[in-house]
Amino acid sequence: MAKRNPERRMSLGGHLRELRSRLYWSALFIAIASVGGWFLFEPVFHVLQQPFKDLAASNGISATINFGSITSSFDVRMQVSIFLGIIIASPFWLYNLWAYISPALDRRTKRISRTFVAIASPLFLTGCYIAWVLIPTFVKSLLGFTPTDSSAIISANDYILFILRILIVFGIALVLPAVLVLLNYLGVMTAKSILKGWRIAVFLSALVSAIATPVSDPMSMLLLAIPLIALYFVAAGISVLMDRRKSKKPVAPDVA
Repeated sequence: MAKRNPERRMSLGGHLRELRSRLYWSALFIAIASVGGWFLFEPVFHVLQQPFKDLAASNGISATINFGSITSSFDVRMQVSIFLGIIIASPFWLYNLWAYISPALDRRTKRISRTFVAIASPLFLTGCYIAWVLIPTFVKSLLGFTPTDSSAIISANDYILFILRILIVFGIALVLPAVLVLLNYLGVMTAKSILKGWRIAVFLSALVSAIATPVSDPMSMLLLAIPLIALYFVAAGISVLMDRRKSKKPVAPDVA
């Protein structure tokens, strides 16, 4: 006779099978989205080159992106396509990530998963968009150190990795407040503990902004730091409301 499992606990093998399934579906969605990213490469790369063209026109500096080997153009196209696929498929792999780490698999947990994806996906895309808007400023500031009447020949691979790093950091940074709300919902952190660490949160927001923005322009840092701090306090406010709601719920008496 099979044993009942009211808590729906999974064995190690079950966890591994679940992880394999989540990774498979996430990779499949990213692969499909990367095919679309392949066809979007030309307009995206054209936009990425625009800061170089603007700089050359305004400051008399020759700046070009160089493909140093016969395979580098293909490598760059693959990198951009896969990254675009990750961004386009972000709702799907975020859902699979949270569905795997959720402590339960009941109807309530599925509702939490959908809410997490609904919040985290726009935040991740918003962070990438902010980075995208700031990239021309970063490029112009860094290439502004090039002496007049000189040429800046930039490796395409190095430039793409530089862009992808900024996009990923900005995207993840804006998802972190949603993680705070989830931790509060799961009972890992209280609203009081979140608010108590506001000084640390402000400092870390400024630190992350300084690391993510490769230039010393304070406006670029503020464009990331201000949304991070604002989202932190929004997350804290939501946590306060959730804690109050929990405290009003009647506690079921223990049955001997």
